[in-house]
Amino acid sequence: MLTPSLEDYLEEIYRFSLSLDTVRVTDISNRLKVALPSVTKALYKLRDESYIKYERYGEIKLTDKGKELGYYLVERNQLLQEFLALICSKCNFAAEAEAMEHYLSTATIDAIKTLNEFMKGNPSWQKAFNEFMNLKD
Repeated sequence: MLTPSLEDYLEEIYRFSLSLDTVRVTDISNRLKVALPSVTKALYKLRDESYIKYERYGEIKLTDKGKELGYYLVERNQLLQEFLALICSKCNFAAEAEAMEHYLSTATIDAIKTLNEFMKGNPSWQKAFNEFMNLKD
């Protein structure tokens, strides 16, 4: 099991891999606002766990295991942002999802996914909830 910090690194590597042919240490450092040596240390840990292929000063490539978990991490983040919008949270969705995502169990993530799907499939319930929230303001 990865630490929250290593999950963040893997999530960003996955995001970069969707749009870039080559992911570099500097890309990750800039995105996560961390020092280059911190990125390198994390990359070695991810490599040791078989999530990436990486050699010093080389390209960063996701393994199949890394792609699978990276996809899940990105989906989890998007799911939580959708949930925050769904419940009319008045927060920065990206920042709040980032704060939540590492500390929720898989069972809770699955329940949130089910609720999101239910509300999308039942717009009258979503409308009633939105009206209720507007009354509270």
